[in-house]
Amino acid sequence: MKAASKQTADADIQRYMQEVGRRARAAARAMARAETAAKDAALMAMASEIERHTEALIAANKKDIDAGKAQGLDSATLDRLELNGARIKSMAEGLRQIAALADPVGEITDLNYRPSGIQVGRMRVPLGVIGIIYESRPNVTADAAGLCLKSGNASILRGGSEAIHSNRAIAACIQIGLKQAGLPEDAVQVVETTARAAVGELIRMKEYVDVIVPRGGKSLIERISAEATIPVIKHLHGVCHVYIDDKADLDKAVKVAFNAKTQRYGTCNTMETLLVARGVAGRVLPVLGKMYQDKGVELRGCEATRKILSGIKAATEEDWHTEYLAPILSIRVVDNVDEAMDHIARYGSAHTDAIVTEDITRARRFLREVDSSSVMVNASTRFADGFEYGLGAEIGISTDKLHARGPVGLEGLTSVKFVVLGDGHIRK
Repeated sequence: MKAASKQTADADIQRYMQEVGRRARAAARAMARAETAAKDAALMAMASEIERHTEALIAANKKDIDAGKAQGLDSATLDRLELNGARIKSMAEGLRQIAALADPVGEITDLNYRPSGIQVGRMRVPLGVIGIIYESRPNVTADAAGLCLKSGNASILRGGSEAIHSNRAIAACIQIGLKQAGLPEDAVQVVETTARAAVGELIRMKEYVDVIVPRGGKSLIERISAEATIPVIKHLHGVCHVYIDDKADLDKAVKVAFNAKTQRYGTCNTMETLLVARGVAGRVLPVLGKMYQDKGVELRGCEATRKILSGIKAATEEDWHTEYLAPILSIRVVDNVDEAMDHIARYGSAHTDAIVTEDITRARRFLREVDSSSVMVNASTRFADGFEYGLGAEIGISTDKLHARGPVGLEGLTSVKFVVLGDGHIRK
């Protein structure tokens, strides 16, 4: 009896998701031809509605918070889940910032005459329908909807079950904004069911969905990457490095390495391993070690590091692979830039890596040879962010090499097609 009931439920979810996909595909065609003014008007209206419904959003969020506490969610998850006045205001401001960004859709670049007389160029176009799967943070509902909207896409948003009331309340504000601007309300759809089977349907609906963007923990992203039959824009984890070269300005090095670890612990662009050239390790590590320990950061080091910083834990092979997302740091002393790059190639996650050096030749080698989505010279890894890069809000970070790489903003949510302009030209 239970098996039959489950089959019925799964069939209902499949029908529901197929209908969501069908409506999204129809909306995507309308969004592809939407004028910039209409998209911006919708974004501004959404922002106003979100601010106007602050109390309703907080009330809906309280239901999620109360349910989360009853389920025993940890304090970090509850913090990500919470909506307050400041966060709601920030959500609205993010939509206004997206409205202020240049619209990439329809831009024609590289238009050149060919010997035949035709002109050939590239036009930027929307991807179509974007499925976004995320956990905890209800602000992602507004951010993702805004970015997909401005880039001319329709979106299907599947938030975590722990934020269902918050996401529905935000979606209601988004729908009002779309309607006021005369855009199809199906351009942004929040999946109403919390059943896990809905995710399985979403990531296989090739007929209706063009790309999937998972935002959440490593286990979620691994599942989506393994099971999806649709292209996925993602990064699994951020094992980010800072290498302090023996030609570094040590004052700069201390500032960069301290900020890269301690400015915020729980982000994918936080440094997890510090690499230090042997020639300067004895001078820079005692300074940094005290700063980290005063800040409450647990240090784990190689044998050479532990000779300089006595009393710290020994780093294991697993530590070099680990994204801590916590006040823990692995430290390794290396002979030179080549050994540092070898370490990054072996243990890195292709997210963000930095070198601190005054040697321009070594800096250029590092930029050229380190195969990560963001590579930096004399700057904190914490800058690997769509806002800091001038992209406005971002939908996530991609460490893949095809299509989008690094922080994914409006341009990353579009593609290009070749366009040809002629005047009765025929091929001879």
